[in-house]
Amino acid sequence: MVRIAFIGLGNMGGGMAANLARHGHDVHAFDVAPDALERAVASGCVAAHNASAACEAAEVVLTMLPAGQHVEAVYSDGIFTAAPPQATLIDCSTIDVATAKRVAAAGAAAGFAMLDAPVSGGIAAAAAGTLTFMVGGTDAGFAVAQPYLSQMGKTVVHAGASGSGQAAKICNNMMLGAEMIATCEAFLLAAKLGLDPQKFFEIASVSSGQSWSLTTYAPWPGVGPETPADRGYQGGFATALMLKDLRLAAEAAASVGAATPMGARAMQLYEAFAADGHGARDFSAILTMLQAQSDNER
Repeated sequence: MVRIAFIGLGNMGGGMAANLARHGHDVHAFDVAPDALERAVASGCVAAHNASAACEAAEVVLTMLPAGQHVEAVYSDGIFTAAPPQATLIDCSTIDVATAKRVAAAGAAAGFAMLDAPVSGGIAAAAAGTLTFMVGGTDAGFAVAQPYLSQMGKTVVHAGASGSGQAAKICNNMMLGAEMIATCEAFLLAAKLGLDPQKFFEIASVSSGQSWSLTTYAPWPGVGPETPADRGYQGGFATALMLKDLRLAAEAAASVGAATPMGARAMQLYEAFAADGHGARDFSAILTMLQAQSDNER
């Protein structure tokens, strides 16, 4: 059994911490939201009264926080001073590459092995322990972190040096955002052309248009495996989070001079959808906005 600190127990972090506790680790958890902390305790974690207290005597420290400013603040104001020198630090938040590199450099200066390890898979995968981890950091740090990440996920890939995990995550989610919009457009066009959505799904899912957005996360209700579309677009991956990732991708593209016109257009469409009050709905619910626009053009 290893003592682990877990800071950030939201929709993703709560499930991740619970899986570590189920694997027999002594997980000391903290979140600013009392209800999130209560759920973690119910799943086998030990409550800490702040981030620094969670890190005391920890061999591994994991964080899952909303944005770069939160990550930088928690590490600089607590973890770097409270964690034992031999602790391995793993940030699983999705943040900008520049901040990830800056925090990793600060960790290295303080004597810590630190990795960025953002995830893909959503709330259900976090609870089931089937996440994909994209990891940036040294070979030695990855070797230490990999067994613990494997207890929370089914795929753990060392992407490269510090910041590489974040780079992989934002590129992946830029693809996902654009693919979901294209998938929604295809379903709507198929319906207008008189195709049955189920028949279209059966054809496209085994043809050259196949994608994860279609076969695993179909945005049209009643086709394929159960998805948020079958639950009124509740749960899943919130539009606000997709928009956050698309903005991170746009910032990264601008910083290196990369042309990402599809990513930029996807960001614009999700901005419009979120501005209409749909930020909490699953990102596949953008089908409803496109459907309304299509109906208005009739």
